[in-house]
Amino acid sequence: MQRNEVKKTTQNLTITGLLTAIGIFIPMIMPFKVVIGPASFTLGSHVPVDMAMFRKPSTAAIVAIGTTIGFLIAGFPIVIVARALTHLIFATIGAYYLQKFPKTLVKTASRTIFSLWVNILHGLGEVAIVYILTATGVSAPSDGFLYTLIVLIGIGTLVHGMVDFEISYQITKAIEKRAHLNFAQVEL
Repeated sequence: MQRNEVKKTTQNLTITGLLTAIGIFIPMIMPFKVVIGPASFTLGSHVPVDMAMFRKPSTAAIVAIGTTIGFLIAGFPIVIVARALTHLIFATIGAYYLQKFPKTLVKTASRTIFSLWVNILHGLGEVAIVYILTATGVSAPSDGFLYTLIVLIGIGTLVHGMVDFEISYQITKAIEKRAHLNFAQVEL
């Protein structure tokens, strides 16, 4: 392996490890958490996953698994841990898309459309897992289950995901600018 390749591999491993560690710690230490039945909103919980999505699919997948472990260690109910595991789907698909179209995030309009699209996928994944776990008896249905499923989990995830996505973008852009580090593998 060439010296430059070793440096890139080491850098990617380090960034993946750091994002995974942050993804594990956020559910454990974030003081702002809202839990309403199977719905939960932890400020910044998508940031490491979204930042990983800007790098490559394998990084996104590893960090999504790490955040799932964070929710498990933090003692969240299994339905919320399962929701975190669905991040594996939207993050990996989003990362593949960004690899194929690396200029997607450059313009505000295309970045917003991408965020909307990837977070619709994100919300659908979380709605599906909550429905499946409830239908199979793993999770008890809450009062107003349909409202919880569609509004709190579906639309709530969409909004929460889009806010965290923009936070992730701005943090990544600042890292790129200030650290002179090739953090993102796509154009910002």
